[in-house]
Amino acid sequence: MNAPASITLYVDADACPVKEEIYKVARRYALPVKVVANAFLMVPREPLIERVVVEAGPDVADDWISERAGARDIVITSDIPLAERSLKAGAQVLAPNGRAFTFDSIGAALAGRAVAEHLRSIGETTSGPKPFAAADRSKFLQTLDEAVHRARRVKG
Repeated sequence: MNAPASITLYVDADACPVKEEIYKVARRYALPVKVVANAFLMVPREPLIERVVVEAGPDVADDWISERAGARDIVITSDIPLAERSLKAGAQVLAPNGRAFTFDSIGAALAGRAVAEHLRSIGETTSGPKPFAAADRSKFLQTLDEAVHRARRVKG
């Protein structure tokens, strides 16, 4: 019998405020992390943590992640279209504030994003996301830990 495939954490790293928390959980469970960005980012020099620098351009990092993420993987992103693509690939998806994207919630998130884009395109000022708080960091850690436990139960 083959061992199940490893769980990989994919990080949409541009402006991700919870990278240290991701590394902490990855160390605890010995999980590989792919930190994906279109610019050089500092990452710890550890065997499990890999910096992936992709070409500059719209959605290049998103494409790289969505082409690789699968059923036992966890994608960390605040990018709603990437979240949808990752869900379709079978991955669990978490926002940095600890909110889990699901098939039940992604439609509303995409619609809200479209409305906000439309309002900005006609000159309306939108408030943007609320500031990141310590409670968000704590919720993210808890949600990521729960996601790892769910991923461990998925058959490879």
